[in-house]
Amino acid sequence: MTEPTLAVPADSAAAEPAATEAPRLARRLGVFDATMIVMGGIIGSGIFVNPHVVAERVHSPALIVGAWVLGGAIALAGAFVWAELAVRRPQVGGQYAYLRDAYHPAVAFVYGWALLLVIQTGGMAAVAVTFARYFREITHVPLGEPAVAALALGLLVAVNCVGVRAGSTVQSALMVLKIVAIGALVAAGLFFAGRPAGASVAQAAAAGGDTLLGFGAAMTPVMFAFGGWQTASFVSAEMRDPRRDLARGLLIGVLGVIALYVAVNVACVLALGADGLAAEAAPASAVMRAAFGPRGAALIAVGIAISTLGFLSQSMLTAPRVYFAMALDGVFFRRVAYVDPRTRAPVVAIALQGVLALVIALTGSYEQILNYVVSVDFIFFGLTAGAIFAFRRRGAEEGGGWSVPGHPVTTALFIAACVAIVATTIYKYPRDSVIGLAIMLAGVPVYYLWSRRSRRVAASTS
Repeated sequence: MTEPTLAVPADSAAAEPAATEAPRLARRLGVFDATMIVMGGIIGSGIFVNPHVVAERVHSPALIVGAWVLGGAIALAGAFVWAELAVRRPQVGGQYAYLRDAYHPAVAFVYGWALLLVIQTGGMAAVAVTFARYFREITHVPLGEPAVAALALGLLVAVNCVGVRAGSTVQSALMVLKIVAIGALVAAGLFFAGRPAGASVAQAAAAGGDTLLGFGAAMTPVMFAFGGWQTASFVSAEMRDPRRDLARGLLIGVLGVIALYVAVNVACVLALGADGLAAEAAPASAVMRAAFGPRGAALIAVGIAISTLGFLSQSMLTAPRVYFAMALDGVFFRRVAYVDPRTRAPVVAIALQGVLALVIALTGSYEQILNYVVSVDFIFFGLTAGAIFAFRRRGAEEGGGWSVPGHPVTTALFIAACVAIVATTIYKYPRDSVIGLAIMLAGVPVYYLWSRRSRRVAASTS
C-alpha cells in the first residue's frame, strides 16, 4: 500500500496549494459558516430538557432565568477569549494549537487524547442514540436504535468526506432548522400556551428562597448546555480569513444562542410556571402540547431530532481537525493526516471519529463516558483561557488588534468559573471525575512514547 499524502500545516497565509505541493485543507468557509458552526456546536438536545433540571434546583422564575443569563455571560466571556486566540493563532486544530503553543505539545496532545476518547466521541455516541430514538418515534421505521444511529453517523461521515464546503452546507441548513424549531417553541410558550393556575410569575419570583448552593448546582446543567462554542476553532485553517471570520462568528454565534436560550426559559416559565417546569421532565413537549395539543408535541419531536442531527453534523465537521493536527505534529498515526487530493478533506480523521463514536454507541457505554466529561472538559477550558496571559507575556503578535474586553478581569473570571465547575463536579461525582481524570492523565505517557517513536523514525530516515 502506498504511503498516504500528508498535508502541510496550514498557516494564516495558506490558500490553494501549488500543483507540486501535497494537498492542503481548503479555505472555503466564511463568517456565516463560522456563526452556524458556533451555534451548532452549542445547541444540541440539552436546551429542550435542561430547563427542567435547572428548575428542580432553583424554584423561582427569577433564579431560573437568571441562571441562564449568568451562563450566557460566562459563555460570552469565553467567546471573547477564543476570539482573541483565533486572531493570534489562526492555525489548524484551533484549541489544540493554542494549548500547544502556550504551554507544551504534551498539554495539547492530552487534550486531543481526551477529546477522542472521552469528550467528543462519547458525546457524539449519546447524541446519535438520542437522534435514533426520536427518529424511530417519528417515522416508525422498522430498524433498531443502533442501526439508525449507525446510519446517521455513516451518512455524516460520507458528507464530510466530500469536502468542508459540503459538510458546512449541511451543518448550516440543520442549524437554520434548529432555530426555526426553537422559535416555534418560544412562540408557543409566549403566545399560545395557557398560563398555570396559582401564583403569578411576579409573585413566584418574590417568594423564591433558593440558596446559593442550589443556584451553584443549577449552573452545572446550564454550562453543559452552553458548552461547545470552542469547537469552531478546530476548522480555522479552512476559513477564508480566520482572524476575521472566526472571531466574528464566535461572538455573533454565542450572542445568538444566549438570546435563544433565555427566550426558551422565559417561555417555559410562563407556560408551565416554576413548579410545573420542575415537575415536567420533557418541558419542550409539555409547552408545545399545551399550545397545540398532540400535534405540537409531535412537531417538537421533529425539532429535537433535527437538533441532535445538527450537533452530530457539527461534531463530524470540527473535531477530526484536531486529530489531523496531532498527526501533522507527529504524535498520532501519520495516516490521520491524509488529505484527499480531490475533496481536500481529512478523510481518515473524519472516518476515525465516526467509527469510534459508532463503537461507543453500539456498546452502550456512552452514558458512563458522559459522566467523565465535565471535569476534564472544563480543565481545558480554563487552561485555554490562560493561554491569553502566556501569549501576551511573550509579546505575541496582535494579528489585527482584537483583544478581550476587560482583560485581565473578564478572563480571570472565566477561568474562576471553570475552576468552580470542575471543583463542584468532583465534589458531587468523585468516582466518575477520578475516572475521567485518569483517562486524561493516561495520555501523558502515551505522548512521550509516541514522540520518542517519531524521533526514532525521523532519525532513521534522515
